Amino acid sequence: MIELGRINNLEILRDTSVGLFLGDEEGNDVLLPNKYVPTAYEIGEKIKVFCYLDYDERPVATTLEPDIMLGEFRLLQVAEVNEFGAFLQWGLEKHLLVPFREQRVKMKEGQWYVVHCYLDERSGRLVASNKLDKFLSNDIIDLKEWEKVDLVVTRQTDLGWEVIVNEKHKGLVYFNEVFKPINIGDVIPGCIKTIRKDNKLDISLQPLGTKVLEPAAKKIYEVLVESGGFLRLHDKSAPEEIRDVFQMSKKTFKKGLGTLYKDRKIKIESDGISLLDD
Repeated sequence: MIELGRINNLEILRDTSVGLFLGDEEGNDVLLPNKYVPTAYEIGEKIKVFCYLDYDERPVATTLEPDIMLGEFRLLQVAEVNEFGAFLQWGLEKHLLVPFREQRVKMKEGQWYVVHCYLDERSGRLVASNKLDKFLSNDIIDLKEWEKVDLVVTRQTDLGWEVIVNEKHKGLVYFNEVFKPINIGDVIPGCIKTIRKDNKLDISLQPLGTKVLEPAAKKIYEVLVESGGFLRLHDKSAPEEIRDVFQMSKKTFKKGLGTLYKDRKIKIESDGISLLDD
C-alpha cells in the first residue's frame, strides 16, 4: 500500500519520459518526476520516497523529506494566505494548506505556528491544523514513569512549558525544572516524571532517579577538565551559580559530586572542587 504523507520503500518498475514509475507489492504505482530521479538506479531496486498529492491532486513521489509528515506536530512558517486558507512552507514545492476552519487564530504570512498534519477524508489531501487539542488525548496513557519520550514544545503557560508527548498526549514541564533554553517548536527528548490520577503528565527534560547520577557526574567531570581541573563551585554554592555553569539543579549537582567523590575523581575543598590525579 502506498501511504500518502509517509516515507514509502517502493520498487522501481519502469523508466518513462516523465520519470520513474514506482510500485508496491499490491500493484499500486506512483510517479517519481524526472527532477527527483537519482543519477544512478536499476529497474527492480527499491527506493525510499515521500508520497503526496501534486497540484493536479494526483499521487506523486519525491526524494525530498518534508519538515512534517502524517500524524506529526511541527513548527512551520506561513508562506502565503489567500481565500482558501494559509499555506505553510514544509520543504516541498507545493505548500501545505491550513484551511480557515483549522486555524485556532487567524494565521498571518511570515508567522510561525505549531501544526498537526493529517489526511482530510473529504478531499484525500494532506492538510494541517493549528487546533492541536483535537488530535491529542490523555484518556488512555500507555506510558510508564521514567519512560523516555519524544516531545514537541507548544506553548508557555503560567506553570511551565506545555509539550506534546509522543505525538499523542499533552504534558507539562515546570519552569523550575528547566535548566537550558527551550523554545516553542523545539523537538526534544524527555522522561515521564509523574502520571497523575487524572492522567495529566509531568515531564522532566533530564533522566530521573538513579539514572541522573552518571550523566551529571560526567558533565561535572568534563567541565572540570575544560576549566583546568578546578572550579570555584561546591555543594554549598548557590543554585543559580550551579545552573549557569552546569545547566542542572543543585540537587542533581550534589548527586553528581557524590558519585565523583566516591569514585575518587575529585576533592571537595572550602573554596571549590578539584580533580584528583588518576
